[in-house]
Amino acid sequence: MLDYTENNYATYKIAEGILYIRYHIGVSIDLAGAVKIVEERLSLQKGQSYPALCDMRGVREVKKAARDYFALEGSILLKAVAFLVEPSISEVISRFYLLANKPAIPTQAFQTPEEAEKFLTQYL
Repeated sequence: MLDYTENNYATYKIAEGILYIRYHIGVSIDLAGAVKIVEERLSLQKGQSYPALCDMRGVREVKKAARDYFALEGSILLKAVAFLVEPSISEVISRFYLLANKPAIPTQAFQTPEEAEKFLTQYL
């Protein structure tokens, strides 16, 4: 089974029951990008649900239409989402997303991979 893929926005891998999405440095995500990201993720998942760790530290911006898309269609086949952020733009983006879009699945932001993985293990 293929457990790794990459596109212009991110790299994706599945390891030990967790889907890891690492966004590329300086990426800006509009609606078309959000659609591509979700399509690529769903293709990799092949119908299986996973908790996801989204490394947002490289993201420069996420447009409103993309945030809205992620909040609804972006939750398909995800059990929970942990955003990995740093005190800068990615932290502001994730906090705004959590407040404004109110995702339908458990979603939190963390500053270390260990904290994020600990949160996700309850959804394995």
